[in-house]
Amino acid sequence: MAGSVLRGLCRARPALLLARTPRGILQRAAAGAAPSFEFRSEYALDRLYPEQNRSDAAEGTQDGTRQTSPDIPIDCLSISYCRSSGPGGQNVNKVNSKAEVRFHLASADWIAEDVRQKIAVMHKNKINKSGELIINSEVSRYQMKNLADCLEKIRSMIKEATQKSSVVSKENSQLLIARVQKMNRERLRQKKIHSTIKQSRRIDFD
Repeated sequence: MAGSVLRGLCRARPALLLARTPRGILQRAAAGAAPSFEFRSEYALDRLYPEQNRSDAAEGTQDGTRQTSPDIPIDCLSISYCRSSGPGGQNVNKVNSKAEVRFHLASADWIAEDVRQKIAVMHKNKINKSGELIINSEVSRYQMKNLADCLEKIRSMIKEATQKSSVVSKENSQLLIARVQKMNRERLRQKKIHSTIKQSRRIDFD
């Protein structure tokens, strides 16, 4: 009796297996694809820094067309890791968690030429003698997070360089000048009042 009960419990029940099987595996099995059980880390680069749809990225040109959020080719970057001074306690003395990304700015054809020139002027302190733009990150104790932060910094640099400076109209410039003059007059008036109060507190001993 007990043996028959155990055999019944050990048998695979199709309805129970279907109820406990994830929907994604069932869909792939119905399509004829073999289920994949490959482990992917939470800190994988494609999760921290997903690839952008190329249809959303606009190529920058010399006529002022904006280049917003371009795809950054990883194979064109020189990536290295070293000891970090950021968070992690004694762990930072054992592993290379600090990420350093560098690439030759002048030959980076995936960035518009006018944008490259603006980046060279705006971030000249981050360019070495070889013309390489160096980006560092040590905000996390994980290599992939720091690498994703470096790539985000590059995207921010490109976005900042593509923004056009706002042109102030003549009316706005005159209004700004009038406001500054008014502030200066008020400052001098308050200064004169304060000086008068201090002079009234003086005691003449003669």
